Amino acid sequence: MTRDKVINWGIIGLGKIADKFATDLANVSNVKLVAVASRSQERANDFANKFNADNAYNSYKALAEDPNVDAVYIATPHSFHKEHTILCLQHKKAVLSEKPFAMNFDEVKEMIAVAKANNVLLMEALWTYFLPHYQFVQDLYQYKKYGKLIELKADFGFVTEYNTASRLFKKEVGGGSLLDIGIYPIFAALSTLGKPLDIKADATFFENGADASCSMVFQYNNANAYLKSTLIEETPSEAIFIFEKAEVKINTRFHEPSTVTITKYGQSETLDFNYKSIGYNFETDHFSQLLREGKKESPIMTYDFSKELMKLLDEVRAKIGLEY
Repeated sequence: MTRDKVINWGIIGLGKIADKFATDLANVSNVKLVAVASRSQERANDFANKFNADNAYNSYKALAEDPNVDAVYIATPHSFHKEHTILCLQHKKAVLSEKPFAMNFDEVKEMIAVAKANNVLLMEALWTYFLPHYQFVQDLYQYKKYGKLIELKADFGFVTEYNTASRLFKKEVGGGSLLDIGIYPIFAALSTLGKPLDIKADATFFENGADASCSMVFQYNNANAYLKSTLIEETPSEAIFIFEKAEVKINTRFHEPSTVTITKYGQSETLDFNYKSIGYNFETDHFSQLLREGKKESPIMTYDFSKELMKLLDEVRAKIGLEY
C-alpha cells in the first residue's frame, strides 16, 4: 500500500502535549494539520496560526463533524479521553488518544467497543513504544540477546510546585503521579516481562487526595520489577534492564528520546539513536500508515495491550486506595 495518501489530522485539546505533537507533524511525510479545537476560540485561533491549520474550532463536536478530517489526536485531560474519543469515533474519525487511554478498564472497553462498532481505527498514544531506542531494547528482550531478564528498575520523578489549579494535581481529572507518569514504568514492565503474578504498592498523597508518589513491586516467576513515580522528588527517570549476561540502561527520561548504555563484563557502550525530533513523529507515522492501509488496530499498541495496561493501573490504584 502506498505511503503517498495525505492524512488530514485534527487535534482536540490544545495544551503542551498537543503543541509537541503538532510540532512533530512536520517530521512526518504526507500528513497535514487541517483542524484544531479548544473550548476557547482565542486559543484555537492562536494554535491554528502557529501550526498553519486550516480551521480553528471552539467546539470539539464541530471538529468531529469536519469532513476534511481523517484522524484526530486527543490531548484533553485524562478524564475526558473516553468522551472525546467516542465523539470522534461516532463521526467515523480515526482516533489517536493520549495515554492513559481512559480513567479505568471499563472506559477502555467501551471505547474499543465503539471503535469496533463503527469499524474505525483507534489507538492509545503511548509514544514510547514507537521510539527507536525503546524498540531496540524490546528486541534485545524478545530475542534473549543477553539471556533472560531477571530484574527491571524503572522510575519517573520530578518536582513541580503544588498547584490545585494545574491539571497535573487535579484528582478529578486523573491528576497525580500514577496516571500521568507512573504509567511509563508500568508500561516498561508490561512490554517486557508481561503481566505480573503479584503486585505490591504504596503511595503518599497530596492534601486534595491526588497521589504524590507511588512505589510498586511487580513480581514474576523468575524476575521482579521495581517501579516508581513521584511528583515530589527528582529521580534519574531511567529504565534499567538486568539480564543474565548484561545490564541495559535506558538513560535519563527513558520514556522520551534517549540513549542506551549496555554494560557487560565490566565494559560499557552507549548507543545514540540520533534523534532529530521531539519523538511524537514515530507514533504518528505508524498510525497514519495504518489508516492508509485500512487497518483498524495497531499490531504494536494493540487493544489487548491497552486493556492490560489499564488493568494494572486499576490494580495499583486499588492497592493504594486511590479512587477518582
